[in-house]
Amino acid sequence: MATFLLEVGTEELPASFVASAIAQWSARIPASLAEQHFAPAMVQVYGTPRRLAVVIEGLPERQADRQEDVKGPSVQAAFKDGVPTKAAEGFARSRGVSVKAFEQRQTDKGEFVFVTQTIPGRATVEVLQALVPEWIFGLEGKRFMRWGDGDHRFSRPIRWLVALWDDTLLPLTIENGAEVVRSDRHSMGHRVLSPGAIAIPSATEYVATLRRACIEVDPQQRREVIITQANAAAAKIGGVASINPTLLDEVVNLVEYPTAVVGTFDADFLAVPAEVLVMEMESHQRYFPVLKEANNPDLLPYFITIANGDPTKADIIAEGNGRVIRARLSDGRYFFDTDRKQSLDAYLPKLETVTFQEALGSVRAKAERIRAIALQIADQLSLSDEQRTHVQRAALLCKADLVTQMVGEFPELQGVMGETYARVSGEAEEVAIAIREHYLPKGAGDVLPHTRIGQVVGIADRLDTLVGIFSVGLIPSGSSDPFALRRAANAILNIAWDADLPLNLEHLLSQVVTDYGTGTIQDPAALHTQLQDFFLQRIRTLLQDDRHIDYDLVNAVLGEDDTDYAERALKDVLDVRDRALFLQSIRQNGQLTAIYETVNRSARLAKQGELDTATLDPSTVVKPDLFEQASEQQFFDALTQLVPQTQAAQANRDYQTLVSALANAAPVVERFFDGDDSVLVMADDAAVRRNRLNLLALLRNHARVLADFGVIVKSDAPANPN
Repeated sequence: MATFLLEVGTEELPASFVASAIAQWSARIPASLAEQHFAPAMVQVYGTPRRLAVVIEGLPERQADRQEDVKGPSVQAAFKDGVPTKAAEGFARSRGVSVKAFEQRQTDKGEFVFVTQTIPGRATVEVLQALVPEWIFGLEGKRFMRWGDGDHRFSRPIRWLVALWDDTLLPLTIENGAEVVRSDRHSMGHRVLSPGAIAIPSATEYVATLRRACIEVDPQQRREVIITQANAAAAKIGGVASINPTLLDEVVNLVEYPTAVVGTFDADFLAVPAEVLVMEMESHQRYFPVLKEANNPDLLPYFITIANGDPTKADIIAEGNGRVIRARLSDGRYFFDTDRKQSLDAYLPKLETVTFQEALGSVRAKAERIRAIALQIADQLSLSDEQRTHVQRAALLCKADLVTQMVGEFPELQGVMGETYARVSGEAEEVAIAIREHYLPKGAGDVLPHTRIGQVVGIADRLDTLVGIFSVGLIPSGSSDPFALRRAANAILNIAWDADLPLNLEHLLSQVVTDYGTGTIQDPAALHTQLQDFFLQRIRTLLQDDRHIDYDLVNAVLGEDDTDYAERALKDVLDVRDRALFLQSIRQNGQLTAIYETVNRSARLAKQGELDTATLDPSTVVKPDLFEQASEQQFFDALTQLVPQTQAAQANRDYQTLVSALANAAPVVERFFDGDDSVLVMADDAAVRRNRLNLLALLRNHARVLADFGVIVKSDAPANPN
């Protein structure tokens, strides 16, 4: 078995492309080798700013010979009266065999002729010579460029190739017009620490050879070095390195030989909010800030930069980077000082010049709509007068910082600066916090707002966006969701579920659609239906994907084409969550199995009756004088006892009480069906038949308070849609 090395040397690659190319090759190269019937022991992909490489271990000298069955024409077309036709002869010629080599086999489309052939394996090096160009130019990325006068496009110009089969050079050529790059065994060392060509003795010695040339080709090793050095450097100055994972991903692919260097800036800059300093350091300079202590946002006047140069020149590197960051921090301080010269509400008129969406007006108009919606939510939640005052103020000011200089420079600081400027302007602390929190969560897995004012304003903002964008027809389709409407709806539900907010989403949607006005919305009823369906799908997705509820149990609480359950879910978003979680728990502990048969059997038969799905009291719809068996009276008595228990479960969302009551009634229902005094439900007498169907429908109705048992899959284990 042999080892193959390919290295593609380039001019400096963007860090994002290095990471993407490594991921693409890691998936595509093993797949392409498998297509060629190779099963290597290992495929390891490497990358730095100046090179992409792959080392493949455990390749044979040749592909193995293989048998291949080739299908030809149908037997009917291949032979006529036992004589081969032109179709048969043509197929034989194309495969290099005689007609005598044909086999006749039955297929699902009839009888066909087949030829079994031995396909000799090719030399592996020949296969690799054909695959390598596909690997290189099959990479995808943004802003690819041409170089020279050829047609090849790549992230950056290709300057050298290394291709080794063990210790033997594998000839490869990339022609790009007049520019030709031929493979050899020479890579390039570090530009500063080991400049010039470096000979690679063999494919297995690639990583070690480049390390001696001050090149760490393994990005995981560079990552570990950066983390270790940054933490050690911060500890030496009495701090803790703040290592942003996203920034770390980028820095890993900006350097070939990482060295952590500590720089400093004037302590006076610490008067600027820490978020601004961090943004300046991370976004502009790719520096790691230094905290006073872990989990404390307070900063020390230091930064850590990851250099790619000579470690002995660390002082010079630190001094140069210090000059740059001081200029950046001066800009940040200027923006901060300038923004604070007026109160936050003074920025509101400027919001009129910022368009939210062309058909929906300015951000200033949006702020007014947010305030109106937030007050409707405050009414639902019975907030105090003081809370309502804070809600109105926070809703009005929540977008004001968008027109400040600081947020203009750093859009990521929206809300953060609003909170800071609100405090400087003398706004209530609850208002300041809500301005920041109303943007939360910013994505999946992000923290949720923890104050009631922040929760209310955040929900109101997203509801306005959803209704507004839906009203102009920009509804998400497939993977396209430019306004992040799915994320907005998910956030509304997650905020409500996390904070246990008894939200009537159905009423809110109706009210917001109405408030937009018929002048803006041509068909309010259709828009309302679209929003209902959208939120129901979001509820379904969150319950299944985030809460891990079995699909059939989610169907049971949302209903399948059942408007009662759909409306109930939107009117009480906490109830639909609780019922789904409860069903999952009783499936796991076996209680669902104990009641499933009797409830489901009753529900199936009840469909043949006429009783509605809401009635619970048997005294109004069942006539005891029509009973013919004792089991009917026992069923009636059990239903009578169920009524207060079901009503209590409805009022308190205490579904355990309901399930326990249904379990107690199960033996009675079983006797009704299968006991010594069982009855024929579909009796010949119409009145008796209706009476018995009503008994069953009543049991179904009690169970419907929890879920639609008719869509639950019978299983003692969690259901699996696959």
